[in-house]
Amino acid sequence: MDPNPKNFPILSYVMSRLQRSASRPSPDADIEAPAVAGIGLPRMFETELVERMPDLRHPDLLASMALAVADVVETRSVLQSLGDRPDHEAVDAARARLADIDSNLDDQLGEIFRTPCPDFVDPIAWRAEIAQREKDCREKADKEMSPYKDVVKLDEMHDAYDKLLKEAEERLEKMYGSAAGGGAPERLRDEEGVEQVNEEVVAILQAASVKCVDKVDLSGRRLWYLPEAFGTMRGLLSLDLSSNRLEAIPDAIAGLEQLEELHLSSNLLVSLPDSIGLLLNLKILDVSGNKLKTLPGSISHCRSLVELNASYNNLTYLPTNIGYELVNLQKLWIYLNKLRSLPTSICEMKSLRLLDAHFNELHGLPYSFGKLTNLETLNLSSNFSDLKELPPTFGDLSNLKELDLSNNQLYSLPDSFGCLDKLTKLNLEQNPLVFPPVEIVSQGVEAVKQFMSKRWVDMLIEEQQKNQMVESPKSGADWLSRSTSWLSNIVTGVSGTVAEYLGAGEKSNRDPYLDQQL
Repeated sequence: MDPNPKNFPILSYVMSRLQRSASRPSPDADIEAPAVAGIGLPRMFETELVERMPDLRHPDLLASMALAVADVVETRSVLQSLGDRPDHEAVDAARARLADIDSNLDDQLGEIFRTPCPDFVDPIAWRAEIAQREKDCREKADKEMSPYKDVVKLDEMHDAYDKLLKEAEERLEKMYGSAAGGGAPERLRDEEGVEQVNEEVVAILQAASVKCVDKVDLSGRRLWYLPEAFGTMRGLLSLDLSSNRLEAIPDAIAGLEQLEELHLSSNLLVSLPDSIGLLLNLKILDVSGNKLKTLPGSISHCRSLVELNASYNNLTYLPTNIGYELVNLQKLWIYLNKLRSLPTSICEMKSLRLLDAHFNELHGLPYSFGKLTNLETLNLSSNFSDLKELPPTFGDLSNLKELDLSNNQLYSLPDSFGCLDKLTKLNLEQNPLVFPPVEIVSQGVEAVKQFMSKRWVDMLIEEQQKNQMVESPKSGADWLSRSTSWLSNIVTGVSGTVAEYLGAGEKSNRDPYLDQQL
């Protein structure tokens, strides 16, 4: 809910000052006092920001900035009462359900309107009945849609909040620039970039039309766009367009059928074409350092991908089915984004060996995360106040060797943590850990594993003892039941013997001796 310090450093700083001031009981509280742990910017980021922008400490400037972000504070308060933003999968499911309900409503209304008026019914009364049926159908559909609309609406409100954060950060940047005597940041586009496609690009295209070219390096050429003609280079295996000023990639890139490596890092891309999914031989894709908000769903069709780097973008989610098809992916970098969750399908990436998701807004991991049994390196650091727990299957990561969980809000490691036999590097700094305690963490990874293993064994023993205590009365009851049954059989047998001895049926009043004499 709080602005991410990475994306909104000034706003995070100002809001942390406001929160610190509000938490003080004294009315003359010092707004410049250090932030409370867990509120606002982490200490190291705050120190770096103030060193870079020393005028932020000026009380008048800080007060003016606080007034300028009042709308953000109010919106944040409203969203806190409504709840966290639903993940991408939940929103997709809600939208799909709304579409189904709306389609069913159209079918029902069509059937109602197509029903002819019976001859024995008054037309006016019939129209009234049709209107009532329509009303009933719509009310029923609205009632059914209500919870799904709430999910979509909440997502839209959070989306609007994200835009509000961006606008607020820009306002604060301008305010600081004016107060410090500086100007607005210069645009990346300079006056020298008039020529959009330089002579070298033309020469490469001409050479490719004469002979087969398998590798093209156009990194750092100030390119503003990529000519469609590149799609005709059928034999191209590697294309490097990194460190340019590309704002879009043409659909014609699908013509590079043999392409194995595509480097697009450090550009100005806001989206990737859907046609990228046609690059079936692509093994390495680097789109880091751009302005991507999403990855196209078609990227899942690049089943030959071994390495995917989408770090340092504005991604809020990954395609829902990305893990079901990228089964050969071994390395995935998605750090420095705005990811709040990972799709459950990511647990199907059985070949994954490295996953770097630090500096995001992750609230947790999918329950089946332990299925990534080939994972060797995992970085989940700096998700700050969002990451509070790990799934119980975490201990199933049997090949995990390096793990970074620093700068999160973890209070306890999962009980199965001691099962990570191959873990040799572990970073747990800046977490409010209780299990294991700080003194154990300070002793290193082996001490942590040993502590968690002992805790796990103790829990198993305790659980076994509880089960035995539950089963013990049951055993006694079984014995009593068996004993009662045995006793009943005995009583039944004795009763039969007595009956036989006394005689069955009606008792006779005649004397057997007199009968004999007679």
